[in-house]
Amino acid sequence: MSAPPLEFHDLTVSYNQKPVLWNIDVAIPEGVIVGIIGPNGAGKSTLLKAAMGLLRLSSGWVRFWGEPLEARRRSVGFVPQREEVDWDFPITVEDLVLMGRYGHLGLLRRPGREDRRIAEAALEQVGMAAFRKRQIANLSGGQQQRIFLARALAQDSRLYLMDEPFAGVDATTEKTIVAILESMRSAGRTMLVVHHDLQTAREYFDYLLLLNRRLVAFGPTDKVYGEDLLGKTYGGHLTVLSRAAEAIRASKTGKP
Repeated sequence: MSAPPLEFHDLTVSYNQKPVLWNIDVAIPEGVIVGIIGPNGAGKSTLLKAAMGLLRLSSGWVRFWGEPLEARRRSVGFVPQREEVDWDFPITVEDLVLMGRYGHLGLLRRPGREDRRIAEAALEQVGMAAFRKRQIANLSGGQQQRIFLARALAQDSRLYLMDEPFAGVDATTEKTIVAILESMRSAGRTMLVVHHDLQTAREYFDYLLLLNRRLVAFGPTDKVYGEDLLGKTYGGHLTVLSRAAEAIRASKTGKP
């Protein structure tokens, strides 16, 4: 039996000696879209950053196909939150997406014709090819999110960790991102996605990872998305959240 694309074991992460993630044990299966949901401060972004080696672990380990990140870095793509990027940096859309190819190049190699073809195809896939020469500072929030996704596509990884890719985007961009994730899943890719919207979580993800500093539950969405487990995840906020989500869903579908 092959090792899972991503596995956390006894993972604890602390800020100023205060644990923000505690004893996380979970293995992510191959070829699925996993949504990480939980309240603000639950450690969702921290989990991805810990996986990518951006934070020091207090205990435990992370493995990619049974190996440390260094051995599998080319196979892992990371899409950070848009707010963490310096969008005033003087670079064009095309050059940003080409950065996704750097892991496939040697130290002294520059992107070649094939790399540019792959970057162009990624821009086409996210509907941003016409913006290739535009400075990234001159893009809307939704357009910025699209080119970040294009950079990840150009990387051609097997596993993607995405920190709130739907945050601050318009409805059209959100549909585009969902379609791309589904296409990537069809190609055998695995995606772990931080998400805030309970209303769409049930629609977008094959699996859900419910997190509130500790792992509350992990499993297929139809098994995990229920008032009991969501209540343990969100506490007293669940009733308002779930009723609002159900009301919105019913208004769209016409079903109670």
